Amino acid sequence: MGISKTDYMRGMQCPRMLWLDAHHPELKIIPPEVLERLDKGNEFGDKAMGMFGPFTEVTTYLENGRLDYNAMIQKTKQCIENGTQVICEAAFSWYGNYCAVDILRKAEDGYELYEVKNSSHLGEQFIKDVGFQWFILNNCGVRPVRRFVVLPGPSENEPYLICDISEESKKYFTETANNFWRLFKIKKQVEEVTCDTGEQCCKPYRCWYYDHCHKTE
Repeated sequence: MGISKTDYMRGMQCPRMLWLDAHHPELKIIPPEVLERLDKGNEFGDKAMGMFGPFTEVTTYLENGRLDYNAMIQKTKQCIENGTQVICEAAFSWYGNYCAVDILRKAEDGYELYEVKNSSHLGEQFIKDVGFQWFILNNCGVRPVRRFVVLPGPSENEPYLICDISEESKKYFTETANNFWRLFKIKKQVEEVTCDTGEQCCKPYRCWYYDHCHKTE
């Protein structure tokens, strides 16, 4: 696989993180509280799939339990051809570079993209995440006319807060275009990336290779 959404986000935080993900993932240390947060995020994402009513989820697994990306991409294409109103985990690939959209909703004037995040605030990294997805979809011929981030709502009666980031995400579409192939080369290079430790080690998230990098200073 080329660059995925996860690759891009982690590579933009730190290029060494991207390289280690690709070449030495065994070095990562994921704290229990992070795993718990990820699990809660998945639970919130599963619930949000039904926020617009009936939906089609294209998630597919291989026999070994890993995601079947090719099957998901083909199912997504079929859903689009069939005019499916709401597609969850809609999968797209452009020259082997991949992303899956939490919710892709068909509107009268095109498609709307929804990124679901179990967070109390709208972080800049979420908008950057959407910018990457928009870049991939645009190159696949699906151009979302509006883009949103979905956060937990204030109450059970209002379980979702939908934030329109259509304007804010424009600069991150351009940022993706400017950094895409740079990160692709970093991921594929043989020699390990070296860079000084610093603010990027903990912002916006503490790196899973924090201990490894600081031991090698």
